[in-house]
Amino acid sequence: MRVPTKRGLHLVTREEDHKVTTLELFFDLVFVYAITQTTQLMADHLSPLGIGQGIATIAVLWWCWCAYAWLANTLHVDRGIAQLAMFAAMATMFLVSLTIPEAFTDLPGGLYAPLMFVGCYFLVRLLHLIAYFGAARQDPALRKVLVKMFVGLLPSVALLTTAAFFSGWIQLGIWAVAMLIDYLNVFRTRSSDWRLHQPGHFAERFGLIVIIALGESIVAIGIGISSYPMSWPITLAAIFGLVLASSMWWMYFSVVAHVSERNLKRAEGVERVRIGTDTYTFLHLPLIAGIVLVALGLKKSLLYVSDTEHHSLADGLHGTPIWALTGGIALYLIALSGMRRRNLGAWNVRRLVLAVLLLAATPLLELVPAIVLVGIVAAAAVGLVMFERTRLKVVSDSGR
Repeated sequence: MRVPTKRGLHLVTREEDHKVTTLELFFDLVFVYAITQTTQLMADHLSPLGIGQGIATIAVLWWCWCAYAWLANTLHVDRGIAQLAMFAAMATMFLVSLTIPEAFTDLPGGLYAPLMFVGCYFLVRLLHLIAYFGAARQDPALRKVLVKMFVGLLPSVALLTTAAFFSGWIQLGIWAVAMLIDYLNVFRTRSSDWRLHQPGHFAERFGLIVIIALGESIVAIGIGISSYPMSWPITLAAIFGLVLASSMWWMYFSVVAHVSERNLKRAEGVERVRIGTDTYTFLHLPLIAGIVLVALGLKKSLLYVSDTEHHSLADGLHGTPIWALTGGIALYLIALSGMRRRNLGAWNVRRLVLAVLLLAATPLLELVPAIVLVGIVAAAAVGLVMFERTRLKVVSDSGR
């Protein structure tokens, strides 16, 4: 039986079988655009500073998305007045996405975009807390933790506002402090006062956002070659890129996603909330960041292969783009291993070893052509997948 509040907010109960709604998927479309904008931001500023700005932007966007994933697990966002909050949040998130190219450096003319970015970000977070507070009208413990969230949000917003009037590494440093304060505040409040009644819905939401991020890597391949005539090298490089994205899909959904969801369902009370916070809210952030970095690396690699006017097929990827590709894969593997550590108590050593090997081999990989680079990285990922599939089959057969 659903329990509506006096204001027409329909709460999710423990007994019902709550599924991801079409409105939640519609909300995710704005996040898709935001990821695309972030990838382009880094592509336009190919430097360590530009990569840092991109990662900081992902951290901000991720916090917005996670906030509404938790909300939709507590509240039926497709019913009653909650729909208005979701549509308002979507509109504001869309403005956040539009201002991403100018979030750090304002272009001449028009509105001052860095301040607009911060203002819209604050409004998205505020709308979330207002909707959550309405859902907690009969829940004093939840209201108390929401107030703590709001108080903890204010210093980070103040710092982001201050950062809008700086530039370069100082600006990025202020952003980092702001995000650290906000993330620590959430970690500090991860108690039984939060509500996570539907673990299946929660795990499904995060699985879908991983799919969306992986889709961005495929989109990056298409964008990288869209203005050039098709050729055999482009065809081969595109297939390598798709194989890499497919391997990343398997690494997450074959075991990690199932184990995480199983543990979430088994846990109760504060332990379920902590698993939800640790495994999903926190450890999925480097996972998504790694995928976005891989998308950037693939985009630049395909550009080297297709732009025959400025590059030859023998040209290798150098500097920031190649580190984005190998570093993105390494970050993805480390995050997956961290999730295993959180849920099963042991690291996935194979994935950590591959992460270290890719990072150590990056200077050597600068010497090979870009198309060969993508092929090597894809082959390494496929090799890991095949090895793990074999081990899983052996374990499964021995358990019969």
